[in-house]
Amino acid sequence: MHAMFARHVSPLPLLVPRPPPRSPVLHMVKRARSVSSTASMHEAMKKTRTDVKVLPNKIATAKNAAKVDAHPPLLQLLEAVRDNAMNKNVVKGDCVVYWMRMEDLRSASPSYRWLGTGSLMHRAVRDNRALAQASAQAQLSGVPLVVLHVLSPQDYTAHDRSARRIDFTLRNLQVIRTELAKLDIPLYTVSHTPRNNIPAFVVELLQKWNVSHLFANIEYEVDELRRDLAVCKLATERTKVACTFVHDKCIVAPGDVRTKEGRGYTVYSPFLRTWAPLLDKTASNHLQEAESPTPNASSIRSHPVFGALFNVVVPDSVEGFSLEPEERERISTCWHAGEDAAHEMLRQFLYTASRSSHLGAVDPLEDANEAVKDPGKHGRLGKYKDQRDRLDSDTTSRLSPYLAAGVISARACVREALVATGKKKVDTSRDTGVGRWIQELAWRDFYTHIIALFPRVSMGRPFQEKYADVRWETSEEHLQAWKDGRTGVPIVDAAMRQANEMGWMHNRGRMIAAMYLVKDLMIDWRLGEKYFMETLIDGDLASNNGGWQWSASTGVDPAPYFRIFNPYTQSQKGDPGGEYIRTFVPELAKVRGPEVHNPPPALADKLGYPRPLVDHKEARERAIRRYKNIGSK
Repeated sequence: MHAMFARHVSPLPLLVPRPPPRSPVLHMVKRARSVSSTASMHEAMKKTRTDVKVLPNKIATAKNAAKVDAHPPLLQLLEAVRDNAMNKNVVKGDCVVYWMRMEDLRSASPSYRWLGTGSLMHRAVRDNRALAQASAQAQLSGVPLVVLHVLSPQDYTAHDRSARRIDFTLRNLQVIRTELAKLDIPLYTVSHTPRNNIPAFVVELLQKWNVSHLFANIEYEVDELRRDLAVCKLATERTKVACTFVHDKCIVAPGDVRTKEGRGYTVYSPFLRTWAPLLDKTASNHLQEAESPTPNASSIRSHPVFGALFNVVVPDSVEGFSLEPEERERISTCWHAGEDAAHEMLRQFLYTASRSSHLGAVDPLEDANEAVKDPGKHGRLGKYKDQRDRLDSDTTSRLSPYLAAGVISARACVREALVATGKKKVDTSRDTGVGRWIQELAWRDFYTHIIALFPRVSMGRPFQEKYADVRWETSEEHLQAWKDGRTGVPIVDAAMRQANEMGWMHNRGRMIAAMYLVKDLMIDWRLGEKYFMETLIDGDLASNNGGWQWSASTGVDPAPYFRIFNPYTQSQKGDPGGEYIRTFVPELAKVRGPEVHNPPPALADKLGYPRPLVDHKEARERAIRRYKNIGSK
């Protein structure tokens, strides 16, 4: 979770740890054994206790959050960029800098693209807007282009970044460094602390290198926007550097999809109805590819300052965020680094049929089926409408880590989907596979627009403040059991164990697991949001926050508070044969039939599988009561 700086936050008394109240209605079912029986579990419980205690300090007060909403940092940054652009004192300088961030890890180097047949290829570019503009400016000025990436361990800690996400970032940076070097463009990767000093650090680098122009893609979280505002201000005060921050993450930039009254949408359906036509307008550049960067002159390698940058390597790890060798190998197998891997993942999704089974921590690029003749009907894309919620099947794209890190652009996904299906206009209907899939990309835009235009949601606040005082349980044991996948509900446990093993979870699994934590266990959604960010390789504040607030009924366009998933029904729908459960819950590996979804107590005890933490029917009644009567038990 992206927290505000300390001076803007204060604890919510509601979340101060207290003994779990005994509910006269809800009884806790006795479990077979405690999840804290080993030393490792004791350590995990210690971490969970810290989560429960620290969380209040990461939540802004409603008053301070409202102030930020009234003057969104994004609008302040765009205004600062306009003011900076009016600076007529920009000098030629010795280079142009592109500042690469964690969300745009693609180099726009020349590569290949699959055509509509799924088998022919031609040269293409990789679509990084800030990098393309930086390259164009360098060519115009007759100076070299330098790429900068700043590692910020304190930001990773403050924003609950997972070690898997940092490892993925570093592996992608290593690939990018190699590709840029082929163009005689250096990538300078440097680590810096403290995080509040990064603006001054960057501006000092700009001065040291005598930079004329700085380009970067916009990150829409509050802290990052304030950082860029500070860079703009310092650059204007201390230098003559022109700073340009570019919209790149979204297909349609925040602020470009508004109601008739000029406000941002807070309901998805009307947002989609306005969003989709924008992509088909003749003059629209929303789907336009950015140009590939032009190589620097090879003479840069002998430059007294810039030549040495080619010798700066990308580290294999960041202290505090390193993976054990076995885990690093497993995660690297599940999630290959580099743009080529991302585009191959996309190709397989668009053009090939689902594999019969591809569960577990396996290589997603292995054993792909041959391309189908009609991808819009027979490929994984074509089947997406009907099969996207099947946890046991190979029916989704698994592109979320690559989209979150910007290894592939959302624009590229839409363009290639149109090619694969032979469509000229963007399809966002509910009746086709491609329409449903593009709707998911629109959801990604929607949630990013929310954090940009309503920044309080990135400050720990519920979008719907009327639910700020819902009474939450503070059971450390229940929270830890959920994290470990030992709730006694097989579909929830399978989803959580998939996350713990692969650093990724099927979207339907995320919804089931989130709803269970919030509505069945009645534990604060922010604790779940935090754990997902700390665990998943595709942690993205906008999508993660949006999904959690949807499940908690506190966000924009949420599930109504009385709509509560029955995890057993969800299990039968999403994993009818139980293969997903058997893969990730080995205690149930030999269980067949309906019992795999809800093992009888005697069977669970025999297999060493925990009994359910709570009774779903009674938990549901408690949740509805607490949401209907805010503050009640």
